[in-house]
Amino acid sequence: MAPDLIKRSGCAALLMACLGLPPVMAQDVSITAEFKPDSANPHFNKFKNTTPASGYCAQYPQECTNNNMFSLRVPIVFESSAPIPANNAPRQGATFQVPAQWRELMVLHRETGTAHRLKVRIVGIGSRYETEDVIKLTGSTDNDYRLAHNRLWGLSWVYAPAPCGYSGFGYYYPTNYGFFWKTPEQAACIKQAKFDVPWMRYSYLDFAYELEAPDPLQMFAGDYDGSLAYTLGPGADFDFGDVMLPSSPVLTLNFNLNVQHTLKVDIPPGGEKVELVPAGGWQRWLHGGRKPTRLFRDQTFNLSASSRFKMFVECSLSDGKVCFLTDRDSILSVPMKVSVSLPGGLTDSVGRPVQRQELVTESGALIFQPGHYVDHQPGTLHFEVERFEHLFLPGAPTRYSGNVTVVWDSEV
Repeated sequence: MAPDLIKRSGCAALLMACLGLPPVMAQDVSITAEFKPDSANPHFNKFKNTTPASGYCAQYPQECTNNNMFSLRVPIVFESSAPIPANNAPRQGATFQVPAQWRELMVLHRETGTAHRLKVRIVGIGSRYETEDVIKLTGSTDNDYRLAHNRLWGLSWVYAPAPCGYSGFGYYYPTNYGFFWKTPEQAACIKQAKFDVPWMRYSYLDFAYELEAPDPLQMFAGDYDGSLAYTLGPGADFDFGDVMLPSSPVLTLNFNLNVQHTLKVDIPPGGEKVELVPAGGWQRWLHGGRKPTRLFRDQTFNLSASSRFKMFVECSLSDGKVCFLTDRDSILSVPMKVSVSLPGGLTDSVGRPVQRQELVTESGALIFQPGHYVDHQPGTLHFEVERFEHLFLPGAPTRYSGNVTVVWDSEV
């Protein structure tokens, strides 16, 4: 029955050509991955592949997890264009060469167009070959289909020809054999027929891939999209020899990376009111009859951050850079220094720990970068007045105030 089916398929293809119907279109698949900060594993700064597995990895998930690979099955069929003779030349039968080297593409942020580099390589290939009853093809008399498949090709298809590698996967029936091989190198893996094979078909295409995604901590929150197209056919990216021809000439991988960041600041109750006092409090200085040399207050906060952010201050009174405190009548004023110390895991723009780095207005905003997800870790805002001798002049006001807003901004 199989040869008749092949003939009918050929007639259908000829009819399409005669009618001027459009050619076979490319096969598209979607690959998705996401990054979410994980408080249970804050040092894991990688994307998680969220693409539903099909094919090999759906059947052997642990094997794929151990090898950091993922697989998809697509309905691309390869049909033989001519019989495969016994002891065929390498490209005249079962030949497999896939793009095992890294390929690069750019994924673009939907909102800003910011680009990041993504790399992918094909690390496994599989299908199910179909042909005539293998006992008939090999003339076997023992009625053992496993041995008949082995005789047809000299060795079972569960054992991949070098440089392809064993995956542990193989199953057989009288007219077909399912297989999957690992592809560590971009070189041809060849099975040679030991008997004449009048026709053969690969009924689907399984491929395993490995991703090298960008650092999500360097990316804006949101969605990133990109595509990578592979060609199929003789001499193409997926090259299955000169006889086995694909139903689709192009396989396009459409990528979507979703980044979800956290930037959260928790200030203890009452922390919005800051009173600057000398060391030890006012009573110590009043009883000692001396003027204090420094007025300050440290205000703690807890920070969660998984991406870059900038910090700056907004002031009710400013010289364009720093904030000032003033008396009620705005006669006397004094500059106030605001600085920040951030928890470990956060650095400044040149990679230094953040200890008492001064904050100014937005034009001089500072950018900070996490080396890993920082989850609810303590930091400190430092408020300080150093030059205030004129505030103690006779008749000077006794109270000075001002509004200072400290801004943590994820829009860097």
